[in-house]
Amino acid sequence: MRHIEEHIGVIGAGSWGTTLAHLLAEKGFSVSLWVYEKDLAETIQKTKENTLYLPGFSLSERIMPSGNIEEVIRHRSLLVMVVPSHVYRSVALQMVPHLQENAVIVSATKGIENETLLTMSGIWKEILPESLGIRVVTLAGPSFAREVMQKTPTAVTVAAEDRETARKVQHVFHTPYFRVYTSPDKVGVELAGALKNVIAIAAGVCDGLGYGLNTRAALITRGLAEITRLGVRMGAHPLTFAGLSGIGDLLLTCTGDLSRNRTVGFRLGRGETLQEILADMRMVAEGIRTCTSVYELAKKLHVDMPICEQMYQILHENKNPRQAVWDLMERDLKSELEFPLP
Repeated sequence: MRHIEEHIGVIGAGSWGTTLAHLLAEKGFSVSLWVYEKDLAETIQKTKENTLYLPGFSLSERIMPSGNIEEVIRHRSLLVMVVPSHVYRSVALQMVPHLQENAVIVSATKGIENETLLTMSGIWKEILPESLGIRVVTLAGPSFAREVMQKTPTAVTVAAEDRETARKVQHVFHTPYFRVYTSPDKVGVELAGALKNVIAIAAGVCDGLGYGLNTRAALITRGLAEITRLGVRMGAHPLTFAGLSGIGDLLLTCTGDLSRNRTVGFRLGRGETLQEILADMRMVAEGIRTCTSVYELAKKLHVDMPICEQMYQILHENKNPRQAVWDLMERDLKSELEFPLP
């Protein structure tokens, strides 16, 4: 695949998009990076640093920032999509007229669209003409941008229905510090990557309230049960949620100080309002929007997701976080296992 994708387009210059662009550029690819903010594109070009979203890191000379999305994606057979979920559709629609036939799109955005309850690949499926033959794969796993920039070892998963496409993308992204696995379960990998952000906000709330490690461990475990329950209802394989995009990313986001979603929860637990928190946040905490989608999906599909329901009430109905914890602990008692043992 290397000889095909000598030039790769990355759409989105937030911390994660910039990090993936740098990773690919250091592997020897020429990378065009679409930057929404015109001033930031000029800054990256002049200083080789993303001073807005990833300050303190020198970027590869092989990264070419641009504010022209057509210029970035034209004649590219491999594109990496890393824009926030709430603008994902609008950016994707701008891209469609300029996409090359049979191109591969690697989606690295973790979220569920509020209006349609679609995953990011679901958005592509809805808007892409079948005649283009575009293949969409998903990249997810425990990967804070700053640690990847520091070349701290981690492992992620690339998911695609087509095994050969997944293997090709695997080889494009793999480095000695960024190990890439493949999975055929795109639904599961996407849902795990999106839903873990909601549980991470809940974990942050518990930490902000001053609860201990027992609380956090229980919250993560039961959160994983909810994620798996919804995922299986939507056609995912249950073992996916025991993998890198599931428990791996969940543990990272629920416990890591670099987690934006956990930070939002922590501040909520300390008594700040969501409006106050959002007022001084530059980067997106995807779990806030995803929580609404999960809440609606759970109702639509009749899936019991009590933690996500309480988080929706905290985030969007101003429920007191301590009351939410109390309500979770005082629910009807039940079996932990949801299936009979043989």
